[in-house]
Amino acid sequence: MFATGIENSIPKIKHGTVRIDQMEASGHYRLWRRDFECVSELGLSFLRYGPPLHTTLLGPGRYDWEFADITFAELRRREIVPIVDLCHFGVPDWIGDFQNPDFPEHFAAYAKAFAQRFPWVQFYTPVNEMFICAQFSGKFGWWNEQGTTDYTFVTALKHLVKANVLAMQTILQVRPDAIFIQSESSEYFHAENPQAIKLAELENARRFLSLDLNYGHRVDSDMYEYLIDNGLTKDEYHFFLENNMRHHCILGNDYYWTNEHRVSASGHHRASGEIFGYSEITRQYYDRYRLPVMHTETNFVEGANGDEAVNWLWKEWANVLRVRNDGVPTVGFTWYSLTDQVDWDTALCETNGNVHPVGLYDLNRQIRAVGRCYRQIIADWSQVLPTQSVCLTVPIVPASEYEDRAARRKRAEARELRLAEQAEEVG
Repeated sequence: MFATGIENSIPKIKHGTVRIDQMEASGHYRLWRRDFECVSELGLSFLRYGPPLHTTLLGPGRYDWEFADITFAELRRREIVPIVDLCHFGVPDWIGDFQNPDFPEHFAAYAKAFAQRFPWVQFYTPVNEMFICAQFSGKFGWWNEQGTTDYTFVTALKHLVKANVLAMQTILQVRPDAIFIQSESSEYFHAENPQAIKLAELENARRFLSLDLNYGHRVDSDMYEYLIDNGLTKDEYHFFLENNMRHHCILGNDYYWTNEHRVSASGHHRASGEIFGYSEITRQYYDRYRLPVMHTETNFVEGANGDEAVNWLWKEWANVLRVRNDGVPTVGFTWYSLTDQVDWDTALCETNGNVHPVGLYDLNRQIRAVGRCYRQIIADWSQVLPTQSVCLTVPIVPASEYEDRAARRKRAEARELRLAEQAEEVG
C-alpha cells in the first residue's frame, strides 16, 4: 500500500485565538481537484485524507458535509482509496480542547455519522498521532489548551485515546470489515551521560502510552503509577484494557529525522537526528504489539542540493524493506504529504507563512525531485511485493465493488464475528 496524504492539521495557538488550518495554508480548498490528479499521476491508490473537523462537526449531531461530499465523490470516481483521518491535532471551537471530557463521545458520534454517510469507506485513522497531540497540547504548552503539566498531558492523552477507541467501535457498527491504521510517532530517547539514563528510560516507557492504552496492553509499573498520579482512574484504565480493537488494526508508525532524542541529566531533550533509524525502532514497537506494520509518515526538507529529500526517501524505503525482510509483516509506506506544508518549521506555533518544502509537489503543484523518485519506486515495486507473500495482502474492498455480492457476504461475516467478539467481551 503506497500512499501519501493531504496535511489537515487544525490546532489552535495563542491561547485559542488563532486557528492553524493546513488545508487552507496549502491551497487544498481551492485546488483539491488538482491535488487528486497529482495523486493519480504518481501511480498511487491510497491517500491519507479527511474532512476538516472544525468546519464539519458543527455541534452535537450537527454536520456540514458539503466539502466532504464533493471531495469523497471525486476520490471514489478516481478509485483512490482514502485512509480517513478524522481528527488531526484540533477540535471545533465549541468543544474547546482536549481537556474536555465530553470530546470522546462527541467524536465517536461524528465518526459513526461519517461512516453512515460514506459506507464505502473501509480504512480509517480516527485520531492522528495521539501521543504527539497530547504532548504538544498538554505538556509542551504549544497548541490548543497549552498545558504544561503531567496532569494536563495525561488528561489529553486519555481523552484522545478514548475518542479513538470509541470511534473504532461506532465505525464497526456501520462497516464491520473496517480496518484501522494508527498513525503514531515512533520515538526513542538516548541518554547523553550516565546521569540521564533513568530519565531516558522513563521517556522510553512513556512513548508507548498512547498505543498501550489503545491496544489494551498493560503498562509497566512506573507508567501505571505515573498515569494514576496524574488523573487516570482505575476504571478508566480498565476501560482501555477491556475495549481494545487491536484485532482490527494495523500498527501505523511515523518516523522523521526528529523522532530520536538526546536526553540530558537535567531532563532536557533535543533532536539527535537518525541514530537507530526506522528499522530498529519499528522492531521495538512490533515486538511490543505484534501487529502488521505500515510506515504512515515521513518526509525531509528539499535543501540547496536538491537531493536531500530523495536521499531520505531511499533511506526510509530501504529501512522498510529491511524490516519486511526480517520477518515483520509490513503492508505499506507513506511519504507525507502530497504538497509542501506551511509553518511546520516552527511546529505550527507561529503564523509566518513559511513554506516547508517537504512535499512530493510544491505549492504550485509542480512535482519535486522526491515526487519523481517516489513515482519510480511505486512503478518498480508495486507489482513485485504482493507476489512475495499472498498471506500479507490486506483484505481491501474497492469502492467500485462495495455493492457486489461477495463484498456484502464478507461484511455479513465480519458483522457476525464482531457480534461474537462483543458477546465474549460481555461474558
